[in-house]
Amino acid sequence: MTAAVADRPARAPDTLREPVDTAYEYPGIPTTCDGAEAVVHVEIRISQAAGAYPITSSTTMGGGFNASVMNGGTNLWGDTLVFFEPESEHSAAAVCEGFAVAGGRVTNFTSGQGLVLMKEVLYTISGKRLPVVMNIGARALTSQGLNVHAGHDDVMSVADVGWGMLFARNAQEAGDFCLIARKVAEATQTPFFNVQDGFLTTHTVETVRLIEPEFMKEFVGDPKERLTNMMDTANPMMSGVVQNQDSYMKGKIAQRWYYDQVPDKLQEAFDEFAQKTGRRYGMVEAHRCEDAEYVLVGMGSYMETAKVTIDYLRDVKNIKAGCLSVFAFRPFPAVEVVNALKGCQAVTVFERMDDPLSTTGNHLTREIKAAYYDAVVGQNGHERLTDPAPKVYHGAAGLGSRDVRPGDVIAAFHNMMMDGPHFFSVGIDHKSALVRKEDPDLRPRGGFSMRGHSVGGFGSVTTNKIIATIAGNVFGKDVQAYPKYGSEKKGLPTTYYLTVADSHIYTHSELEKVELLCVNDPTAMLSPLTLKGLVPGGAVFMQSPYADPADVWARIPPANKHTIREKKIRVYYCDMVRIAREEANEADLQMRMQGIVLLGAFLKLTPYAREGEMTDAQVEAGVEKALRKYFGKRGEQVIRDNMKCINRGRDETREIPAEVMFAQ
Repeated sequence: MTAAVADRPARAPDTLREPVDTAYEYPGIPTTCDGAEAVVHVEIRISQAAGAYPITSSTTMGGGFNASVMNGGTNLWGDTLVFFEPESEHSAAAVCEGFAVAGGRVTNFTSGQGLVLMKEVLYTISGKRLPVVMNIGARALTSQGLNVHAGHDDVMSVADVGWGMLFARNAQEAGDFCLIARKVAEATQTPFFNVQDGFLTTHTVETVRLIEPEFMKEFVGDPKERLTNMMDTANPMMSGVVQNQDSYMKGKIAQRWYYDQVPDKLQEAFDEFAQKTGRRYGMVEAHRCEDAEYVLVGMGSYMETAKVTIDYLRDVKNIKAGCLSVFAFRPFPAVEVVNALKGCQAVTVFERMDDPLSTTGNHLTREIKAAYYDAVVGQNGHERLTDPAPKVYHGAAGLGSRDVRPGDVIAAFHNMMMDGPHFFSVGIDHKSALVRKEDPDLRPRGGFSMRGHSVGGFGSVTTNKIIATIAGNVFGKDVQAYPKYGSEKKGLPTTYYLTVADSHIYTHSELEKVELLCVNDPTAMLSPLTLKGLVPGGAVFMQSPYADPADVWARIPPANKHTIREKKIRVYYCDMVRIAREEANEADLQMRMQGIVLLGAFLKLTPYAREGEMTDAQVEAGVEKALRKYFGKRGEQVIRDNMKCINRGRDETREIPAEVMFAQ
């Protein structure tokens, strides 16, 4: 790195990275995107329509599909895409039902209360055997307060409606499962949910390999050849009629014929997908469980954090730990779960919800306990279990996007080893919460992390995505970029995070250790907590209206000055506000363009262009391409204004000299 960024301390070895085998027919298109974009990439190519009333955090999926519609988009078979937005989520589900009844391939994007409001219609969609696929940004339900962030109580509230349900941990899996769910839905006439964590996956930019359109076309086929039009007057069909005592139960139980096919068809789809792409999935994914004595089980993004923490526990602490990611919650893979956990002493289940009146645990915990009962007595496809069943602990983790850290995973393992409480919570101050006694830094070795403090409306979150796009697509790095803000974002404090590395970034948690701290909001420097986690020898880049470095330094509080000197931190500054005001041709963009100035500073303070032996022209071309992705619809003038801001940010960023910082 440059002198602006410190060398990274040694960390646990990277054992998870697997190179992409280009021998596969469809290895994927390398790029960067978030989970929502990965889903839209698939749906606008294979579907014919979307019936949606998007709700946070699924809005970017609905917006992406609708943007393609507004641009006259067609799918891979030339069908013009259609977007229906009725007056509510309930009506959106009814639109999906109607479109599917007429033989169309349709999708939906929803979250939280929107999904719950649909529930009445979800039963009829499955009952009529309509292979609809809905893409869910899983969100905490409004309870004692409103929260728009990640929770699994919304999807668990519809776990009984007869739909398949897949859980992705990252953007790659969100896109892949979208295609896989469609194939299985149509092969079994069973609708599916494709679930990813709201914001934590839907809005997190990562390095991915998007599915090739040619493979999509081959994998799922033309909807006009795969689906049945129940409204075809030439081939009349009875559906959705009144059924009384003599017939309703027969019709309900007869549907088991379809459901019995789902597990095998899902595994076949996973296998075919792996053969063509090299990306192998299953009902579950066991990581180092073969001889594990203690295993963590869960679904969603924090299970990637668990994977790298397991390596730390194994390789550094010599604990026989393992973790089991459940990809398919419906159909529930009871046999696969029990087989993966065979021989372990104890199991902990993390769940992103809390159902206090259930005395046997939350949904996933109950399923696992029921699976073990079947295994003990040898029924429902299980061989009779001869070993003692493990003790099952369960914890509420990450409700409303509460941070789940490696230290929380470690605490759960210590709880099992010490036979602690059977139910607990993590990450909060509460009598039920486990204490986080250690919290190791498990980012990839040699990586670089940045944390920013800004204000909603400054454009900093979008700039962070653009930086990630450039680091991934131009410099060839693995990236992870995500924001932290509330539902009242605009005008209030916003935090954003970025990690750049040479291998996949598994930790999905807020960054405690960073090499670069960006302060778009000058008031943030008034707090000594702002510098928390900045590594020795790291750097600060801050907004300042002053040109003289002595004036900038004079306005930093004494406590922060002490930290800067003690850690030998380098301080850079630039007047982002003035640059944006002078370069933005549209008044409403003057505030938002403050954020893009940061990109110029990033290019100056990091060595990626130099390490890649890239010319200024190559870097500028990559920057312009990224700008067009995010701002192209605003026109050429906006692109030019942004480029000017970036160039000035690079040229006008100044460092406070050491003689100023250490002057008596």
